[in-house]
Amino acid sequence: MFDIGFTELLLIGLVALCVLGPERLPGAVRTAGLWIGRAKRSFANIKSEVEREIGADEIRRQLHNERILDLEREMKQSIMPSSPSSPSTNSTPSPQSATPPPDASHLEDAAPAEAKPADTAPVPRPDKSPEP
Repeated sequence: MFDIGFTELLLIGLVALCVLGPERLPGAVRTAGLWIGRAKRSFANIKSEVEREIGADEIRRQLHNERILDLEREMKQSIMPSSPSSPSTNSTPSPQSATPPPDASHLEDAAPAEAKPADTAPVPRPDKSPEP
């Protein structure tokens, strides 16, 4: 806290020994220790009371929860990135959703089988967890 080294403590001890003398020095050190302990406890009590009053614990918990939610969102996005040709991002209607004109039915039969879109789409799981 005050960055006091061993040499400074030794110097303070020698000055206290010279000023107080060997008879009163142990009692003075004991009294100083008691006062320092009381001051530390009172500062700790004041700090905890102030934190309780302003709700610092709740704010910390909320920040922690928000950080966890952000990490969860990032993980979901990295696992299941949105496809660029999804209907929400594409302005033109997809061939599956558009109904073909009645006279164009013969063109659909002429298309090769591999050019048709797949009929089976992955079904989302009820627990909303990604597929293995």
